[in-house]
Amino acid sequence: MIVGILKEIKVEENRVSMTPAGAEVMAHHGHTVLVEQSAGVGSGFSDDAYRLAGAEIVATPAEIYARAQLVMHVKEPQPSEYDLIREGQVLFTYFHFAASEPLTRAIMKSKAVAIAYETITGPENTLPLLTPMSEVAGRMAAQQAAKYSERSQGGRGILLGGVPGVPPATVVVLGGGVVGTHAAQMACGLGAKVYLLDLSLERLRHLCETMPKNCFPVMSSPATIRELLPQADAVIGAVLVHGAKAPKLVTREMLKSMKPGAVLVDVAIDQGGCFETSRPTTHTDPTFLLDGVLHYCVANMPGAVPLTSTVALTNATLPFAVALADQGWQEASRQNPGIKEGINIALGQVTYRAVAEAFGLPYTPVHAVLI
Repeated sequence: MIVGILKEIKVEENRVSMTPAGAEVMAHHGHTVLVEQSAGVGSGFSDDAYRLAGAEIVATPAEIYARAQLVMHVKEPQPSEYDLIREGQVLFTYFHFAASEPLTRAIMKSKAVAIAYETITGPENTLPLLTPMSEVAGRMAAQQAAKYSERSQGGRGILLGGVPGVPPATVVVLGGGVVGTHAAQMACGLGAKVYLLDLSLERLRHLCETMPKNCFPVMSSPATIRELLPQADAVIGAVLVHGAKAPKLVTREMLKSMKPGAVLVDVAIDQGGCFETSRPTTHTDPTFLLDGVLHYCVANMPGAVPLTSTVALTNATLPFAVALADQGWQEASRQNPGIKEGINIALGQVTYRAVAEAFGLPYTPVHAVLI
């Protein structure tokens, strides 16, 4: 199979979907790997490194779309790419369709097969391709909360860990999954007092046993959030509903109870955000102030640490990419139920229920498009 690795064109996105080491593995499986010129430079990988791994460097995304049967991205295709996508072509990337109706309709119109990293499942309903970037984003969320708490960045001028004689900051983390756990661990490591909220009592028991002593796992509810917001110096939104829009856990009305200069970090912004006042921002313009509260809502947080992120992502995606290239998307889906869960749109049909429900579109079960 011909596999295409595109250069990312979303603002301030420096990751690439496959390292040279990954390209070498694909080549050893007998596949042709096309890499767009300079695709890996932002992550520290030169074109020569890909050539040495057996890949072919091509000049334009148009050539990759024209030649490749399997096209890999990190972020979703941008509007300039929509007309390049071919019927039956397999696109393998993060899509987050439920947050974008124009993207959903564009991929439906193309009649391509869209396999979303974020909905591929593993054992015990894990999300193996979302996990590595969630780990990165969670750790970065705590870093950003610390940075934007500085006065020069628009925050309250507070050190998360405090110093002897001065109490630490209070950080509230909404969601005890991968993002939330890593964010809480980092914030705890900096010395903050951390409240970690989740809806699962079983998960809270586990967190109570494993998290540092300055982390306080708490059952989440609107009342609990309202109680904690006035105490919070930073709030990290880390909720996820598989393939669907994130719930709005903090309303604009709630902002009135928060300290001036408190920081909101919305890691769920790719899925629409979990704060009512969130809107996507970029690494070049990462924050905005609303009602006295500083919002950080960068939609591709791991893109700021592309070397770490690209290697971590390739470690996770490569086995699935090899399976898709070796077997084709239909057979790979039959052999691996996790890949089947990743098929969000196929041949013009929406095959992931949460995406169909988000926009009132007809839902077609995946098995109906597997010939």
